[in-house]
Amino acid sequence: MGKSNKALDNLYLIGMALVVIGFILPMFKVLGQTPNGFKFINFKNSGFCTIGSLMIIAGGIAGLVFNFLSNGSKTLKLAALAASIIGAIVLIIGFNDNVVYKAIGKGLLKHAYIGFYLVVVGWVSAIAGYLKSN
Repeated sequence: MGKSNKALDNLYLIGMALVVIGFILPMFKVLGQTPNGFKFINFKNSGFCTIGSLMIIAGGIAGLVFNFLSNGSKTLKLAALAASIIGAIVLIIGFNDNVVYKAIGKGLLKHAYIGFYLVVVGWVSAIAGYLKSN
């Protein structure tokens, strides 16, 4: 029973790690391409997609770092998780910037790939881990 308690204590950490891993893996499959989260980052034309993508990965990495450095500060963990989720909302809003992004946005779940699902599962796990720690 002690091992399952240990796993539940690390649920936030596991969730944020899944967000980072999911961001690195292919997130969508559209027009024969499978871009990962980094493909949405474009500093020449930094719009909502760039900002949203940076927020997702920065929130995920910050959540991992805060979990180890801040001795479990709940406020910092919540801020990192919120930044990542808000980044996804900004990214979805930014799908209206480009024709390829519009194709992804119209059928978001239809075009979703393994990275997208890992990010969503990571958020759910991190939320459950955060709520469990309260």
